[in-house]
Amino acid sequence: MTAVEARAVLADVFGYHSFRGDQEAIVQQVIGGGDAVVLMPTGGGKSLCYQLPALVREGTGVVLSPLVALMHDQVAALRLAGVRAAAINSTMSVEDRAATERAYLAGELDLLYLAPERLAAPGTIELLRKGRIALFAIDEAHCVSQWGHDFRPDYLRLGALAAEWPDVPRIALTATATPATHREITERLHLEQARHFVSSFDRPNIRYRIEPKGQVRQQLVRFIRDEHAGDAGIVYALSRKRVEQAAAWLREAGIDAVAYHAGMPAAERLSAQTRFLQEEGVVVVATIAFGMGIDKPNVRFVAHIDLPKSVEGYYQETGRAGRDGEPAQAWMAYGLADVVQQRQFIEGSDGDAAAKRNQLAHLQHMLALCETTQCRRRFLLNYFGEGSSRPAAAAQQIAASPPEGVGGCANCDVCLDPPKLWDATTPAQKMLSTILRTGKERGRTFAAGQHIDVLRGTDSERVRQLRLNELSTWGIGDDLSVQQWRGLVRHLLATGLLESQGEWGVLVPTEAAKPVLRGEQQVMMREEVATRSGATRSSAKKNAAADLSDEQQQLFETLREWRLDEARTQGVPPYVVFGDVTLRALAVHRPTTPERLLEITGIGQAKLERYGDAVLALIVS
Repeated sequence: MTAVEARAVLADVFGYHSFRGDQEAIVQQVIGGGDAVVLMPTGGGKSLCYQLPALVREGTGVVLSPLVALMHDQVAALRLAGVRAAAINSTMSVEDRAATERAYLAGELDLLYLAPERLAAPGTIELLRKGRIALFAIDEAHCVSQWGHDFRPDYLRLGALAAEWPDVPRIALTATATPATHREITERLHLEQARHFVSSFDRPNIRYRIEPKGQVRQQLVRFIRDEHAGDAGIVYALSRKRVEQAAAWLREAGIDAVAYHAGMPAAERLSAQTRFLQEEGVVVVATIAFGMGIDKPNVRFVAHIDLPKSVEGYYQETGRAGRDGEPAQAWMAYGLADVVQQRQFIEGSDGDAAAKRNQLAHLQHMLALCETTQCRRRFLLNYFGEGSSRPAAAAQQIAASPPEGVGGCANCDVCLDPPKLWDATTPAQKMLSTILRTGKERGRTFAAGQHIDVLRGTDSERVRQLRLNELSTWGIGDDLSVQQWRGLVRHLLATGLLESQGEWGVLVPTEAAKPVLRGEQQVMMREEVATRSGATRSSAKKNAAADLSDEQQQLFETLREWRLDEARTQGVPPYVVFGDVTLRALAVHRPTTPERLLEITGIGQAKLERYGDAVLALIVS
């Protein structure tokens, strides 16, 4: 197929008039029968890279996708675009599954979605052998990495596809892969001969902001109410209890919020997800169980009220904001308790020593992102191998001065309000000395709070009972507040000078702390940790219709109301009908003929036939 023919399918079916980035090269590679490994950020258009070749090649494109929700939404969107798509999963009735199997065997499907686990079910391989397969697409391919953040054992079986169907092209896609994970994908899926396409991991429309955790309830409510009132968003928390608490906080503040976690009854989870996907302006508070299946393009913010376990997880979760390319925010509040809690989780896990070391390394890089004085966007790009061969050492990334040109990002808190560094060597020596003296002179070990009490000279019955007021470091740190000391402890943990051990988060200096105690090494940290009360707030809210005139804004809202009614009638999310970007273009350009409608991004022949008359009537009314 020529490039002109591929663009014709792109326009007629999907309503797009040009490819983005590497899309066209990837499409041509797969259409020609070649294998491909695709690393492309969320919102970059990965799905098109296998959907279009499946329409062109003879047979059915088989898509291995990890979540039923993702299959459902993609199948619904494809059918509205006139594509013959279906899925086989555990939620289907026997009759529906049999009908889908018959359609596949009759060659009546362009795309068939399966979960990786489905390949192990009796009869699945036999079924696939009887039909004609155009290609295999392995979505969320990072799940094959046993050292990654989202490992799925069933993905390991997908490597066998190469031997079973050696002449069928395979394409593995992910938005989240370090260089090491990229190598694992290649090796485990036997894609050594594939062509590799690595797009930039940059999401320039997302503003990153991380601030110290104080009163997190007030921080979260203020962030949403002041900057994202009426917007759809996702709030991530680590525990089920925390999810329910945060959802309650938001509802009490007048924000339309629902909870979602694996401990809820299935019907309640489905209801929460359906409301989020099919209604406007709903905020879902969730554990990471609310994950890869979320395809909603107009999520305007993702917030974390607990520290994520890894940079990969953070990047994937924040990537669910702004998939439509419009401005979005990734906001997080984190504190010392988060660090201690994460280390406790790791120490109490069932993994072997190697697994725990890997988890600690992930945590250390996450802490480095939080404490860095560099551009957060540059940190993320370096972590995923852009501009460097591997992630830099965590302590080096924290301590380094901002590189030349760091302000060029202009869309993260570090670049918008560059932090100043201050010499925290003396306070660090005081803290380390206190920890050592407590253990040496009193034979006891404590968590951060007790050491801070010693340094600040805080009197209590427990202090007198343990005779901590007799220590030589008693009261020598009353020049810093409790919050400032906790920030310092967090920094020492992040840079590996301290370790938090055991159930109670006991602090223990590491070997790396000795040069600091001897005065041979400085401890430089962000001034904002010690003296600033918060992070930069964005001055203006921007959304998909922010720069529309009053007349255009009115039409945009009219189109949104029509879209919502249409989506409810069909039982699909509104963005499956049209995305906000399409509605915005309609409001700006106001096309008055079917031919002009086809010039709008997101409107192909099938959607023109289905919705054209209704849209034109709204525009000219």
